[in-house]
Amino acid sequence: MTSTVAPSALVETLRQRRQRLAQRIDFPVVLWSGQPVSRNFPALTYPFRASSHFLYFAGISLPNAAIRLDGGRLTLFLDEASPSAALWHGPTPSREDLAATLGADAAYPLAELPRFASGVATLAVQDAATAAEQLPIRGIIQPAQDKALALAVIALRLEQDAAAIADIRTAATVSVQAHRAGMAATGTATTEAQVRAAMEQVILSHNLTCAYNSIVTVHGEVLHNEQYHHPLQRGDLLLADVGAEAPTGWASDITRTWPVSGQFSPTQRAVYDVVLAAHDACIAKAAPEVEYRDIHLLACEVLAMGLVDLGILQGDPVGLVERDAHALFFPHGVGHLLGLDVHDMEDLGDMAGYAPGRQRSDRFGLGYLRLDRPLQAGMVVTIEPGFYQVPGILQDPDRRDRYRDCVNWDRLEDFGDVRGIRIEDDVLVTATGAEVLTADLPTLASEIEAIVQSEC
Repeated sequence: MTSTVAPSALVETLRQRRQRLAQRIDFPVVLWSGQPVSRNFPALTYPFRASSHFLYFAGISLPNAAIRLDGGRLTLFLDEASPSAALWHGPTPSREDLAATLGADAAYPLAELPRFASGVATLAVQDAATAAEQLPIRGIIQPAQDKALALAVIALRLEQDAAAIADIRTAATVSVQAHRAGMAATGTATTEAQVRAAMEQVILSHNLTCAYNSIVTVHGEVLHNEQYHHPLQRGDLLLADVGAEAPTGWASDITRTWPVSGQFSPTQRAVYDVVLAAHDACIAKAAPEVEYRDIHLLACEVLAMGLVDLGILQGDPVGLVERDAHALFFPHGVGHLLGLDVHDMEDLGDMAGYAPGRQRSDRFGLGYLRLDRPLQAGMVVTIEPGFYQVPGILQDPDRRDRYRDCVNWDRLEDFGDVRGIRIEDDVLVTATGAEVLTADLPTLASEIEAIVQSEC
């Protein structure tokens, strides 16, 4: 991966990140990039993408590399490419050239790493081979030190710097174009796969990659559906959750739901507008010091109110949320952190998403909440309420009994053409409120219909 900023700007950004880390910890750190994973024989690998923690301080995605951070200094450990590599991959920058690109103070072959790495703190990488290499190289393992490093990195990465925000904007801009292309392609497409192809073509044509496996489905009730073979029927809703990743690794994450025919049915439009009302209310509430959990609960209450108005839920909306009745149709959290990972820093478990001293609830309506912190300026989050008719939830005998007085099951049958609706935008928390980074992609039903109809 290459940077989208000038080399001098990249070096300064990385230097500032190292300095901020040095202000929080007083011990050396080694971060490994990871290595390519073989698909079915050694020379055939999946596309490589470095560990996000490595990327944050190194800026470029180098396989089989490590960096040592100590007091603001960065040392790069990387082997030179073998002579035979040029035959297959062409010329590559030297170790010294790469060190200059990321502003390293020194550079050594990987074989030199053990003499610099004994007892250092680190963060785990996802590939097993590198994880196995870390143990003997580090020597004495100090879990408390590793946790202190994790907390320091979380504190830094929660607040995105100017370079990160610029790259998230880049990814968001391309993602908006991809969604517009998917809507426009729907009129002539016959399968989900064809719409997916139209969307990912835009991302690839900008030399970006997808930040995660695309979700393009008429079965929106399957929250992370990665099947694309279903035919498109005129009465279907198509849910597309597709986001680009910038060359530097920064992610975007957008979801829109639109009618295959180009026009929502009355029932589809009614539910869509309820979801949109929750989406808009949550974005309006986002600001520094506002608890993200409260934003989630606001989404739940607005959804419950709308579903009561439609006759699907019965009772007082606040009481329905307290009983988690809304979660029958909105079982997940209202969003998550966004950064170098689409669910940023979730490799660290709930340590990043949950403020110190907090832990996940075991409530039906709160158990999947990924973020439970007060918002702060510089934080980027998603807002993504939804409505889903998940058979595994709605047909569960225990839940039907528990909520028998909350749901008008006969009325719900009138909404059989609404399998799943989600509306998701990327939101930057500012000093005074919030900025929707993906605002160029409409959310109003009439504007969505117009884009789809443009090619019908």
